[in-house]
Amino acid sequence: MSVKLFGKLAGAALLAAGLAGCIDVNIDVAITSPSTAKATMTQVMSADVYSMVKMSAESGQEQDDSFCAEGELTENGDGSATCIITEEGEFAALDLGQDEGGMTFTQAGPGLVRVALPTAEMQAELGAEDDMDEQTRQMVEAFFEGRTMTIGISGAEIVETNMTISADKTRAEQVIDMLDLINGDAGLPDELFAVVRAP
Repeated sequence: MSVKLFGKLAGAALLAAGLAGCIDVNIDVAITSPSTAKATMTQVMSADVYSMVKMSAESGQEQDDSFCAEGELTENGDGSATCIITEEGEFAALDLGQDEGGMTFTQAGPGLVRVALPTAEMQAELGAEDDMDEQTRQMVEAFFEGRTMTIGISGAEIVETNMTISADKTRAEQVIDMLDLINGDAGLPDELFAVVRAP
């Protein structure tokens, strides 16, 4: 899975990746100045799934879009694996899906940046609109049970947001249960946003 997952936020990409349902995804966007940010995507793949991925890679089936083809891979002591992909630079240079309805950055006053992520497309792509037979639904529920996607936005200060603010008011976060998203029960607003004071 590539950096493009930042912007599309796992919608169709997670489903299309098959076993990727067994991954927890954290996406953190840290505002580093009024015009720059650092984006970090952390994916954790469970031990049982990672062992299958490793076996297929060793048998020569590895592809460019395999788990952590881009990024820094760490194999954990419990058999799971962590992949970290980082981008840093001017807003326009970051691959956060800005041209495809992904994350947007808007000046909101002196030293303030409004970071927003529309959720309608994400909910529609993963939503319950699809007619699944019972066997497929059971398989999907097994893959996504207990899996979450966490969106985090941080900076010197969170001035306004519709997400959960940390105690020190420097970070806004939304934890999304993947199964709720698939079943249409996530109850997300049309967009997640935070107005951030840049450092």
